[in-house]
Amino acid sequence: MTLNGTTSGQGNGEQSVFDGDWQNVASRLRRDLGAQIYGQWIRSISLGDYCQLTGTLELLTPSEFSASWIADHYADRIRLAWSSINPAVRQLKIRTRPGSARFEMLQGNGGAERTAAVHINEALPVRSPLDSRMTFANFVKGQTNVLALSAAERVAAAERPLFNPLYLQAATGQGKTHLMHAIGHAYAAVNPDAQIIYMSAEKFMMEFVTAMRRKEVMEFKARLRAVDVLLIDDIQFIIGKVSTQEEFLHTVDAIIGAGKRLVVAADRAPQALDGVDQRILSRLSMGLVADIQPADLELRRAILNQRLAQMPDTQVGEDVIDFLARTISRNVRELEGGLNKLIAYSQLTGKPITRTLAEEQLKDILSACRRRITIDEIQRAVCEYYRIDRSEMSSKRRARAVVRPRQVAMYLAKVMTPRSYPEIGRKFGGRDHSTVIHAVRLVEDLRRMDTDMDNDVRALLRQLEA
Repeated sequence: MTLNGTTSGQGNGEQSVFDGDWQNVASRLRRDLGAQIYGQWIRSISLGDYCQLTGTLELLTPSEFSASWIADHYADRIRLAWSSINPAVRQLKIRTRPGSARFEMLQGNGGAERTAAVHINEALPVRSPLDSRMTFANFVKGQTNVLALSAAERVAAAERPLFNPLYLQAATGQGKTHLMHAIGHAYAAVNPDAQIIYMSAEKFMMEFVTAMRRKEVMEFKARLRAVDVLLIDDIQFIIGKVSTQEEFLHTVDAIIGAGKRLVVAADRAPQALDGVDQRILSRLSMGLVADIQPADLELRRAILNQRLAQMPDTQVGEDVIDFLARTISRNVRELEGGLNKLIAYSQLTGKPITRTLAEEQLKDILSACRRRITIDEIQRAVCEYYRIDRSEMSSKRRARAVVRPRQVAMYLAKVMTPRSYPEIGRKFGGRDHSTVIHAVRLVEDLRRMDTDMDNDVRALLRQLEA
């Protein structure tokens, strides 16, 4: 049946074609997203109407919450899957199935699927989907995150933690969100029936305001306070109306008072949060505040190596890993993003991943991340480290005590600045570019064979990066 160019989703030949296509799309999504996320969000989707004029297909979900979550997190992936299966579907419209409940109980890890309509005073909590990649097993431990990691593991254990709440403090891209998802995964593994919610502070505010507008505050309260673990990210955004902060305060008190576990994360310490009620700050400070410092060079290198260990068919040289770890130092997310871009480019073009390729393809990231270290700074640091006079960087002396530091300085100038070989040579007493190339290759070889040389270079890199 067609109305205003819209084909009804009920019992027609075209719809049966879409049904078959949907089976293929769903199969692909199950493979890409994993069985758990597929079971929680995709399995319950059914097909609605299709508009021939716009190429828009409706996807129907059992609740407004699931429709909103799917639209926010999986719409692009679903749209891409449809475009490869049936190009006639150019757009998707995700909406609630008529007559469905507003909230839903989701399938737990290893548990049976459970759905129920929600009535006033009978609200059921939601098991938020967690990123399958963000587990403790995939979190790389280092000097800068050991306290936060240990505290997160303690919160996720079966035994009651000694502190509550856990407050994770870190700048953007340093791993606090990873730890929150890892807590959810680990706690669910030892408590399969546990109800766990992960949401941002901004989402908390939006959902509360929506609940007030719809006169569904009781449902909102019951859904959050029935959880076993509540994970609130980016708490620095819990600003705005007094009523919103008041409700958040009551939620915090209810969770802690019931012996449930609360984990919050922010980019600054509790006392540095602007526009936040002092009572909230007091509650957030009463547990453990664990900070994550920016990843140091060793941790950045370890993160890249772990990522590559998951892709044994991808070949990336140690020089490229070292280059990325040294240069992309602002946050881990940028570091992994840079590596992912190189891998994708290599797979699409067939080109090997070399340092030259990294410099070409990541120039925007590298330009933003690279501190403008000068050759003069490098020469000064090397001379202080090896206790030689600054004039030796340009002298013609060939004594080993000055030649080797000079070569190290040339090597550092190449890896830490955008200067060319001829430019570097001019800064070292007008030496030829071939001399600089020889010095760089020699130091690279020595680092692989001589532990003392490698330690010297590492120490200088840390000093200059600081």
